[in-house]
Amino acid sequence: MNKKSRGIGKLFQLIGSFFDKWLITPITKIILKIMDFVETNSKSIDRITGNKSILIVVSLILAFGIFFVIDKESSVMIDKYAEILYNQPVTAVYNEELYVVEGLPKTVDITLVGQRRHIFLAKQSPSKGVSVDLTGLKPGNHKVTLKYSQRLKSLDYKLNPSQVTVTIHEKVSDTRNLTVDILHKDNLDKKLYIENVELDRTDVIIKGAEYKLKKVATVKALVDVNNLKNPKAGEITLKDVPLVAYDTNGKVVDVEVVPKTVDAKLTITSPSKEIPIKVVPKGNLAFGKSISYIDTNISKVTVYGEEAAVDKIESLKVEVDVKGLESSKEYHVTLKKPKGITEISAKTITVKVGIDNSTTKEFDNISISTEHLDSRYKVQALSEKDIKVTVVVKGSQENISKLDPSSIHAYINLKNYGVGEHEVPVKVTGDDVKLKYSSKTKKVRIKISEK
Repeated sequence: MNKKSRGIGKLFQLIGSFFDKWLITPITKIILKIMDFVETNSKSIDRITGNKSILIVVSLILAFGIFFVIDKESSVMIDKYAEILYNQPVTAVYNEELYVVEGLPKTVDITLVGQRRHIFLAKQSPSKGVSVDLTGLKPGNHKVTLKYSQRLKSLDYKLNPSQVTVTIHEKVSDTRNLTVDILHKDNLDKKLYIENVELDRTDVIIKGAEYKLKKVATVKALVDVNNLKNPKAGEITLKDVPLVAYDTNGKVVDVEVVPKTVDAKLTITSPSKEIPIKVVPKGNLAFGKSISYIDTNISKVTVYGEEAAVDKIESLKVEVDVKGLESSKEYHVTLKKPKGITEISAKTITVKVGIDNSTTKEFDNISISTEHLDSRYKVQALSEKDIKVTVVVKGSQENISKLDPSSIHAYINLKNYGVGEHEVPVKVTGDDVKLKYSSKTKKVRIKISEK
């Protein structure tokens, strides 16, 4: 332990001796010489410092010296100026007919370092941009270096990223059928309907990596209604309709579609029909009350839409809630579009419902019909009382007095009934919605057998 302590002591003595010999002693000697010089020539120094001309010259020398130092420092700062060029496109050189490249960024950021004027010139002068040469690389994964082509050699640059790993696949092709997807359909005039879309070709070729082609479930021609100028009934040709490939989840698959666009001929029609409005009251009135009249400010409307839907519709049902109603009331109802109908000539209607005291009347011998019986079966009543029923009609005295018994419809619904004897509920309806209908016989017995 004592030996180590003595060794460390000697080491510090040597270091102290080195600094004393080569640093402290020389500096001390220089300071002493300067002090001796000043004491010896104090009168001369006072005479020089008192001379204005000499002071001016010294001041100029110091000013030039300071200017030189500052100018040198500013030049250093200028040389260290940097600017970032964001989102610079990357170009890859390879055989695009044979290969597909994945993992290559579309853009990179470039940091330019140098003097401001050089960076300004670099931004103004043409450049080949960022590129990567993949020529000669075979299918597989490869780590490649991106290069920036800049004519000014006085600049330094840094790419972010500068190296990337790319995957090269062999390009394969396949043929797929085309389908049509209509975009922004709701923006079309509601009185118009796109009846048919005919493309100038029925199939296309898709190219890309084999695993991506397997993902393609459909290729669609995207017909955008917003690209139609002043659409009207007739035929319209829409050019350069883009084609897009989708997977089973509706996500875009990045493959090459050949051709990229097609032409589409649209057949636009304006199917319409004038139909009556049928008001249907919903709910039970207050006790002892019935509807005496139902008036509307308009009795008919014109509907537009798909041709099949327009042909099928016979009337427009409008429901009004009369639950608990004791006196006459006026309703403002917004018309709802049935399925397949795109436009109605009126948006709202006014419905007036009149209320009167209620009375009842019985109508005998109303025949029972059957509905929804399976075509394989036939049905027969088990007794005479199961063939006809007495119907009780409730309403105002005036409306009941006008009622035609032939407008009363009693029936049984045989949907889901099979072979055998059954007891089935009797249902009753009538043409006059202001009246309430019910059967005194609630159920009848029938027998179903095979034909």
